[in-house]
Amino acid sequence: MSSITVTPLAAALGADVSGVDLSRPLAPDVLAQLRQAWSQHLVLRFRGQRLSDPELLSLSRRFGELDPPGPNPYGKPFLAEFPEINVISNVKVGGEPIGNLGDGEAVWHCDMTYVELPPRAAFLHALQIPDSGGDTYWANMYLAYERLPQPLKRRIEGRRAIHDATFNSAGIMRKGMQPVTDPRQAPGAHHPLVIVHPESGRPALYLGRRRNSYILGLALQESEDLLDELWAHATQPAFAMRQVWRLHDLMLWDNYCTLHRRDSFDPGAQRIMHRTQIKGTGFVPHAGAGA
Repeated sequence: MSSITVTPLAAALGADVSGVDLSRPLAPDVLAQLRQAWSQHLVLRFRGQRLSDPELLSLSRRFGELDPPGPNPYGKPFLAEFPEINVISNVKVGGEPIGNLGDGEAVWHCDMTYVELPPRAAFLHALQIPDSGGDTYWANMYLAYERLPQPLKRRIEGRRAIHDATFNSAGIMRKGMQPVTDPRQAPGAHHPLVIVHPESGRPALYLGRRRNSYILGLALQESEDLLDELWAHATQPAFAMRQVWRLHDLMLWDNYCTLHRRDSFDPGAQRIMHRTQIKGTGFVPHAGAGA
């Protein structure tokens, strides 16, 4: 039996994993250990993983079927040879961006919750990083729901919200979209505010993005106030971890039970990340939540 070492990163979530070279095929027992660590810690960090794009794709497929990246503002894959890989970067070549999201802050969000079947998980691989800035944070939505005050739990029971498709997490409008003036008319999927994770069976707060969100069936101002309260609760530091990037770091996270965000960084610096995502397996509303 091979053995990996798992070291927690923060009280709420996250763990460092060492003792494995992810550029090589994974033995079944090692893969099982990784899955167990991932289920327990929600976000895994692997330092010093020098992966080629084919190796990143091969590793990702060990965790499930690949899900193609969502549409970016430029309307075409960033890597024609590997369309399953999304490039997160502020670099421009010949005046054209080689990636998405630029150098500004990316607000708290889950990935692609504006579709009916959001991705289950994602890998992010650091190929070039600035000297400072661009840190990434994840927050544990199991804990956020568990510690939600009972009056708030009762208020959101059975409720669903619109997950707006108009803007990405950097505030850039997606290709083909139009500005939204009334969140009740926002395009995008409708998901429960509390879901049951398909593997752990645990309830998790499921918020997506704050911008243009709307809780179905409520007056607009009531929805706005309730969402503000939920977001303030869910993004408390007590539920979060911080990732200060090193070159060749690889992160794996669960997209059903975490939120994440990114700090801005110097526009004169260069940051290049390659990202894959795993196709969703679906989830159900928490007990008592309406269809």
